[in-house]
Amino acid sequence: MADISVNGSSVGSALMELLVAADIEPGDDVSYQLCKTILMYHPLGQRMAEGPIAMAQSQKRNITVPHSPESRVVEAFEREWDAIGADKHIRNVAKLARVYGIAAVGFGVESKNSDSVIQPDEYADPGMFISVFDPLNTAGSLVLNQDPNAPDFQKYRDIAVNGVQWHRSRTCVIMNEEPVYIAYTPAAFGFVGRSVYQRALYPLKSFIQTMITDDLVSKKAGLLVAKMKPAGSIVDKMMQGFAAIKRQMLQDGTTGNVLSITPDEAIETLNMMNIDGAGGWARENIIKNIATSADMPAALLTQDTLTKGFGEGTEDAKNIGRYIDGLREWMKPLYDYFDRIVQYRAWNEDFYATIQREYPEEYGKVSYAQALTEWQNDFRAEWPSWLIEPESERVKTDKVKLEAVVSVAETLIGQLDPENKATLIDWVAQSLNDNKMLFKTPLVIDTEALKEYVPPVPVISEGEDQPKPKKLPSLGGDE
Repeated sequence: MADISVNGSSVGSALMELLVAADIEPGDDVSYQLCKTILMYHPLGQRMAEGPIAMAQSQKRNITVPHSPESRVVEAFEREWDAIGADKHIRNVAKLARVYGIAAVGFGVESKNSDSVIQPDEYADPGMFISVFDPLNTAGSLVLNQDPNAPDFQKYRDIAVNGVQWHRSRTCVIMNEEPVYIAYTPAAFGFVGRSVYQRALYPLKSFIQTMITDDLVSKKAGLLVAKMKPAGSIVDKMMQGFAAIKRQMLQDGTTGNVLSITPDEAIETLNMMNIDGAGGWARENIIKNIATSADMPAALLTQDTLTKGFGEGTEDAKNIGRYIDGLREWMKPLYDYFDRIVQYRAWNEDFYATIQREYPEEYGKVSYAQALTEWQNDFRAEWPSWLIEPESERVKTDKVKLEAVVSVAETLIGQLDPENKATLIDWVAQSLNDNKMLFKTPLVIDTEALKEYVPPVPVISEGEDQPKPKKLPSLGGDE
């Protein structure tokens, strides 16, 4: 790629197209090509688009499927999730939506046309593929209707990729921000969401100038200024030769060398004391303007205050945590889309046959369709808090929860009939099993057997005192 020189400093021609565009003013729209240029070449382009998504995905969701062989079912789901690269596809389509304003993802089977419906039992087909589409791929099909009386007003229907129709059941579309009525987005070729670069275009252009400034400063920082007496008029050529030799010796001199100069001469470097203040202030404000324009915490762009924020518990960390939670909520349709695909692929009929062999009493007479529906209805996926507490604090929290469970159990256990007592004990066991920090091995209780269990009556020998009945704890009021 050719370089263009600006006052002795050079940047790539792709960034120069943005820098020398003198007509760029605050509020200007960004084109598809300009968004792609910023993403590929601008130092902050990738971080603005994909950085927050990567941070949101830095933790795995907690998958639970109650009323199932949970360990086997969850393990199969997570294995298939990783096998198809679901996290990578979600990150890619979410990034493209932030870059251009809208993006789509679709799955297909090699033996099926793209406009046909794929039945759930075909999801596990080994020829299944997943593709991510940007607005240029779907141009013309995601314009969105602007008729307020139409049922599909500002809603997408089927998408077409390079003119080929895709069935809606096989695709998922996500937009960065909601569409605004009759507000055309050039980057997305439709009346859809907006690029994360749109409001930040002007400060993004200004940031490139700070890069040129940094380059010029780094080049001039090692420049030596020699204040030398001018050569005399009589021995002009000879004095000029001596001055040239002295300058060469100054240039070649290193630590340990000695260079002699006259008292009237001096050797200095360029005075750049004011550059740090003005240049640093301008660069910091430009980054803050970019972050504000993109509605994201500035710490995600600078990464300077993260350690301070987490270490001292400042508002920076809380703001980032709230921002990540909002981003996860925005990506929820993509996760729901891939959850259903992975469920059908992971919990296929072959897998269910192994479950029936391992758990014949629970699933021997249960059909595959019934079990699959129950597992899908019980499926839960929750994000852990992005603000991770120290292990010591989590142990304290788990201890308080455990004490509350024990207190409730001790209060109610003596007042319940066998069936409700078994239910209470099962609730205690589930509460203990949820505490992965304190209890690594799950507690398994056979509640059906517990309902029919009759504790043995103690045999009292003749002359032995009768045991006094225990007094139940008070549930409130006067004892």
